[in-house]
Amino acid sequence: MKHGKKYSDSIKAYDTAAQFDANEALATVVKVAKAKFDETVEVHIRLGVDSRHADQQVRGAVVLPNGTGKTTRVLVICKSDKIEAAQAAGADYVGEEYVQKIQTEGWMEFDVVIATPDMMGVVGRLGKILGPRGLMPSPKAGTVTPDVAKAVTEAKAGKIEYRLDRANIIHCPIGKVSFGPEKLGENFETLMDAIVKAKPAAAKGQYIRSCVVASTMGPGVKVSTAKYGV
Repeated sequence: MKHGKKYSDSIKAYDTAAQFDANEALATVVKVAKAKFDETVEVHIRLGVDSRHADQQVRGAVVLPNGTGKTTRVLVICKSDKIEAAQAAGADYVGEEYVQKIQTEGWMEFDVVIATPDMMGVVGRLGKILGPRGLMPSPKAGTVTPDVAKAVTEAKAGKIEYRLDRANIIHCPIGKVSFGPEKLGENFETLMDAIVKAKPAAAKGQYIRSCVVASTMGPGVKVSTAKYGV
């Protein structure tokens, strides 16, 4: 794959084969980010589990202490008794009618969907639309809950969901290059702590196999996982 000059210059700035501690890796990512926009910094973690088995799934959600740097548009699907609480918490869209809007109009102007348990029978119809986009509400992610105000507040504060893909890798944003290494590091450690705690009992051998951090347009920087001891 052919890369541009900025990318090629970036990989000359550090040893691409080396593993760094998290703070060094994130400082490198910030240093070599050369795009004209504020790039998102992402973490890619390969786990020693098999996502084909239900007892080895790794999925959850965590609120990053410094947020994601992104404005999150929140849709709450609930009945009339929860509308006021959701709106007061800052939800962008609230109500039952959005189920029909998504189904018939293909409307997708949101980043997070929160639903009350009594609405999941209806929301379930959206599985084929929301599921592939990673937007389907889930109790594990805290997006199926009677406490819509709390869920909205957390989503707006920078709550992210982590889950395995088919290659047993978790991909998560942890902020923007403009955050700097310190804030990115705090977000990184919060995410890693959550993933370590989510280790399935059925997981055998080394749990965290590898970890790479990178900005949107930049090269990956390897992070040493020795400190996590799993």
